[in-house]
Amino acid sequence: MLAAIGASDAELGAFVTVAGDRALREAAEADRLIAGLGEAAFRDRPLLGVPVAVKDLIQTQDLPTRRGSLLPNRRPAVDAPAVARLRAAGAIVVGKTATSEHGWSASTVSRVAGPTRNPWALGRTAGGSSGGSAAAVSAGLCTAALGTDGAGSIRIPAAFCGVVGFKPSAGRVPYVPPCAEGLAHVGPLARSVADAAALTSLLAGPDHRDPDSVTGPPALRTGPVSLRIGWIEFPRTSGEVRRATEDVLPVLTGLGHRVERIDVPFPDPYAALVDILATAEASGTSPADEQWCDEGRLAVVRHGRSLSGTAVLRAEEVRLALRATLGAVMDRYHLLAMATVPVEPFAADAIAPPWAADPDDLLWLAWSPATYPFNITGQPALSLPVGVTPGGLPVGLQLVGRLGDDDLVLAVAGRVEAELGRAFVPAGPTAERE
Repeated sequence: MLAAIGASDAELGAFVTVAGDRALREAAEADRLIAGLGEAAFRDRPLLGVPVAVKDLIQTQDLPTRRGSLLPNRRPAVDAPAVARLRAAGAIVVGKTATSEHGWSASTVSRVAGPTRNPWALGRTAGGSSGGSAAAVSAGLCTAALGTDGAGSIRIPAAFCGVVGFKPSAGRVPYVPPCAEGLAHVGPLARSVADAAALTSLLAGPDHRDPDSVTGPPALRTGPVSLRIGWIEFPRTSGEVRRATEDVLPVLTGLGHRVERIDVPFPDPYAALVDILATAEASGTSPADEQWCDEGRLAVVRHGRSLSGTAVLRAEEVRLALRATLGAVMDRYHLLAMATVPVEPFAADAIAPPWAADPDDLLWLAWSPATYPFNITGQPALSLPVGVTPGGLPVGLQLVGRLGDDDLVLAVAGRVEAELGRAFVPAGPTAERE
């Protein structure tokens, strides 16, 4: 795996740091345990020898965590709970994956390194801000990876790169250090739903360093055999994305579910999201730090500094209203389904499609209206690759459940994946640039 990273990642740009001697020592120890114990070696270490990658926003003890930024990271160099739990299960961390600065944009462009490219078409973005993790999994440079998701940052790159990306319910996986804005989640990116589910199970559970982390979701509620699913199409959905996702409709109905097309059942909370995120970015960035900041993120920081306490409270009122509205929606439906992202991957060096690419317009996330609402509510959401556009780019379907119904989301996604029976594997990092 380390050799594959060395051979192909210079062009792909998925990794910012690659592991060395520690990973090789752990691999040798895994070989020794398996040779000596056989199947028993996996009894307490279900991921023994499995190579995983970790997004560069997540703290690690042995590898530097730069957070996609030239700004110094003064956080302790210790493994975050999610990393420690993977290592305790026997996984081997092969490197840290690229992110935008502090994960501010849903692309993977930063001043630390060149853009992360999409393994399906190197001229296109891998998405973000967990783009490095998604590209690494898609290109076969690790078995699975950790990402973070504050407004779609796991699900967007999963959809763009043709892998599974899961954002668990808020609090199911500890986020350390915790984020004051209450939007960020840690979750897995993997090649299959089964792998994402297995990883989530290992990652879940409380940690005192994240006061909002919880023991786990309520007991599995699979609901009736025939689930009620609300099908939503968001504005600006391209014809190519629509056709690929709608091919899943007969799969869902064939599994016995009742699918109802519904209008977007809530007003777009984007303006409130911008104010919440901008306030958080401003609170952690002093004027003296500006020379080291990404110019796009700096526009967000400056907007945050301009906001009054009243404006922030109004944004929090929008958050409460959206939680109440979607709570009522989820009383009618077991799941919601929609295209994860309404557009195909845009240029690799851009932060957004052209109409949203000027940071001063503060539209840097407006192009992904199906992802960020579910960070505001904390609901579990998964992106599953379901098709490919005529141009050869993958398309993701998003399934969203009631808060705490993580296992139901994973179970239904697994059934759809099995019914589709497709392998979403790019030609590789040497694929054509367009």
